[in-house]
Amino acid sequence: MQSSISFILDGRLTSLDFKDSSGLKPTTTILNYLRSLPTHKGVKEGCAEGDCGACTVVLAELGAENTLQYKAVDSCLVFLPMIHGKQLVTVENLQTRSGELHPVQSAMVETNGSQCGYCTPGFIMSLFALYKNHDHPSRQQIDDALTGNLCRCTGYKPIVEAAAAACIQDGIDHFSGEEIRVIKLLQSIPRTSITLETQKQRYVLPSTISEALLLKDQHPDAIVVCGATDVALRVTKNHELLHEIIDLSRIDELMQMAEDDSSLRIGAGVSLSTLMANAEHEFPALYKMLAVFGSEQIRNLATLGGNIATASPIGDTLPVLIAYEARVVLESINGRRELALGDFFTGYRQTKQRTNELITSIIIPKCTNGALVKSYKISKRKDLDISTVSAAFRLELNGGVIVENVTLAYGGMAERVKRADAAEQFLIGKKWERETVEQAMTLIDRAFTPISDARGGAQMRTIAARNLLLKFWNETVQEKQKRSNGVLE
Repeated sequence: MQSSISFILDGRLTSLDFKDSSGLKPTTTILNYLRSLPTHKGVKEGCAEGDCGACTVVLAELGAENTLQYKAVDSCLVFLPMIHGKQLVTVENLQTRSGELHPVQSAMVETNGSQCGYCTPGFIMSLFALYKNHDHPSRQQIDDALTGNLCRCTGYKPIVEAAAAACIQDGIDHFSGEEIRVIKLLQSIPRTSITLETQKQRYVLPSTISEALLLKDQHPDAIVVCGATDVALRVTKNHELLHEIIDLSRIDELMQMAEDDSSLRIGAGVSLSTLMANAEHEFPALYKMLAVFGSEQIRNLATLGGNIATASPIGDTLPVLIAYEARVVLESINGRRELALGDFFTGYRQTKQRTNELITSIIIPKCTNGALVKSYKISKRKDLDISTVSAAFRLELNGGVIVENVTLAYGGMAERVKRADAAEQFLIGKKWERETVEQAMTLIDRAFTPISDARGGAQMRTIAARNLLLKFWNETVQEKQKRSNGVLE
């Protein structure tokens, strides 16, 4: 058990002991830490909630076969203990010791990709992560890398051009020559559990599930962090002092995925970006929803277990996981149990999770019996926006005509993610045809009492919920026609 954190900054091993670090708390964000240093003022605060990307930095961490994985993150959402054992790369680190600009910086200059310059360091760091991860990236990959960065004066065209011009060297740069040394430094950092205590805070990073379960049993009121993209807002926006935290980000067991013939088991600590990279073939509706979940910076931090535990009524993954008939695995020192995700939520940000339990994994069964699952998200913007209404539907037909099983799960329509039970019951046993679906649409209202807020009115939500079911029917008919014509395999 150690009481300090260690990471690499400016190519050197840096250690922080919070008892001796004046002004620093365990819940100090990377952003505020960097801004406190005289040589790292490039990182900027724009929104302090992960929406603008001005604070983007890159974390390099040990991956498979002792390689480095580079990930862009919003530094306003990352507590300092979360970078223990990682390399922190800022915009100041991109030029060489001789003062030569990094290829992404040179490309931004050449394409006139900056005007006021406030957002530019964040864009540069997003481009740097793209440079290290994608050679000759597609336009979609470029757009995805820049989704989390807001520019109000330059416009994105020259920045996109800079990305295309720079990312053609297979990720080779001056960091490449330093990787062996950096890897050795990271390997020298102990993987033991960490307890950080100050007069007002206790921040614990257990290294095993068993230790985390014991901590949760002993400290049932402790805040559990599994990604922190939601919890961090309590610090950055509400200025709360979080007295006791159990951070699961160092438990390797929670970051594993296992697949067999019948299901995919996802550790609660698996990031949404990792899940997205593994979901496209087997769970396309989940992939589609993750593709419009926040930004790459947020997906690199957020975890599936964390998204479920927040129990938000507009949690983007929740309706589609319910449609896939996912189960949540809960563990405590007393044992293990599984619950269908559809039965897990009981009210506004309320679940059946007991005070001494942790979510350790999520199991998604693979679709059988020709089941079709689709997901939809309605929001004011396509990217980096909160859902106004979301939905996921599952359909199983008998003989290609009669509804044998159907799931209609909605977000943004009630105090929790919820199924339209009356409409489901009406559809079962009937022909999957427009007239039947239109009758079911009128029953959707019985399950929900939507509210009006800044994202949309109650009437709009009701109309949208109905129309999404009609859209689903229309898409299933079109796909059936394509298959009959030999267009789809």
